[in-house]
Amino acid sequence: MPNDDLRCKPKRKHRGAFLRYFGVRYFLGSDLIIKMVSRRTFLNHSAAVTTGFTGLNQLLKSTAQADELFSYGNLLEDPDGVIDLPKGFHYRILSTSGDRMKDGYRVPGQPDGMAAFDIGKSRVAVIRNHEIGHSHHTKGPFSDNEKIPGDLDKALVYDSGRHGAQPFVGGTSTIIYNLRKREVENEFLSLIGTDRNCAGGPTPWGTWLSCEEPADMTTQWGQFHGYCFEVPATAEANITPPVPLKEMGRFRREAVAVDPATGIVYQTEDRGDGVITRFIPHQSGKLAKGGKLQALKIKAAGNWDSRNWPGNQNSFPVRERLPVEWVDLNKVDTPNDDLRFRAIEKGALIFSRAEGMWYGSPKTVGEASIYWACTNGGKNQMGQIFRYFPSRSDETSGELELFLEPNNSDLLTHADNITIAPNGHLFICEDTKGTNHIRGVTPTGEMFTLARNALNGSEFAGACFSPDGSVLFANIQSPGITVAITGPFVRGNTA
Repeated sequence: MPNDDLRCKPKRKHRGAFLRYFGVRYFLGSDLIIKMVSRRTFLNHSAAVTTGFTGLNQLLKSTAQADELFSYGNLLEDPDGVIDLPKGFHYRILSTSGDRMKDGYRVPGQPDGMAAFDIGKSRVAVIRNHEIGHSHHTKGPFSDNEKIPGDLDKALVYDSGRHGAQPFVGGTSTIIYNLRKREVENEFLSLIGTDRNCAGGPTPWGTWLSCEEPADMTTQWGQFHGYCFEVPATAEANITPPVPLKEMGRFRREAVAVDPATGIVYQTEDRGDGVITRFIPHQSGKLAKGGKLQALKIKAAGNWDSRNWPGNQNSFPVRERLPVEWVDLNKVDTPNDDLRFRAIEKGALIFSRAEGMWYGSPKTVGEASIYWACTNGGKNQMGQIFRYFPSRSDETSGELELFLEPNNSDLLTHADNITIAPNGHLFICEDTKGTNHIRGVTPTGEMFTLARNALNGSEFAGACFSPDGSVLFANIQSPGITVAITGPFVRGNTA
């Protein structure tokens, strides 16, 4: 869709040469140079370059900070006032909330977590969450006062509301995008009737696990919420029958990541006192057949707190791998929202608002690992990045590392959704009340900035790469736009 149709677009003075072609923005230069780092960061940059990457790693261990060493260059002001990008990068708006999809439904609002799946013939299926709560009915896919359309099978709507009066309108939609033609071929509703589908994660068997983050975990409407739902990546327009995966636990969910070697599903919880869990399925790839839920704890230790907030009893070290283990949980489909409390009683490690999560393969990051972001972790409560190294010899154990805690708002502010590029770079969506960015981190810990929201103060969400690494898909959650970003992404693992 042309950017001219974007609502609430701020008027900005045209700067530098600029070319538009079918909705694509090509940055050819600008007379405005945007300085991305502070003077202190610049000086640290110079010193760190002199010491080399080995010296940088030692610096990170001692200071718990990182500096902007790797860079795609300064961000250039977007004349259309949507996304500022480095020279050579451009974006295309693929979808806007409220527009009509090809199945006749409206594009739902509040787009959040996403993943892109190869479906052949140069096409990807981008499955997109919509973080719509029970009160967000005007942002749902239905037109008639959010009533379920008469031609829609009500069995496909997970929660029709109390007595069928008002359905829940959270769920997912799917975009079929042609990488070669750089165009959307189809767009359709793929899950409906769920509540505040925030993030989730892709599976190795070609499905998207969509996670609910309900605001109200105590009240039953038509159905209880706080579950994970599985949505297949398919080119055919259809709505997935909603099956809550109850043995994976009921809690205020955020994201998941699957270890393809074992089929184990790791999960985050968006609470200030949340825990990390994992689901060991009875049969890999068959999550509906049930399994065992466990919580993460530091090995041979009592209760630990990973948040590093001032006044905490313990301090979680940066760049040190600590041995961990997993404790079994029971009564996981709890109606009381008490799963984390029972986990902590068993010694589970506490995290502050664990949100985005992604699997890092040995081919990209050097060693199989699970990354996750904690939005309010760290001494200044601006964000942490953890990574877990599963043991290949003993599934009961592994190692945990606090990979990144900048404690510098110039580098990272409230880490949320994350993804890993085929070249091993970690990309982080910020969710703050100020200016939001997509930040990057190399496997060795160097930080850089890829994009800035020039439209408004809304968060970036759902960043994910096409399997070939040529396109980064992302959302600006409000007013609800999905974009494809292309450019000279670095190839190969830089670790």
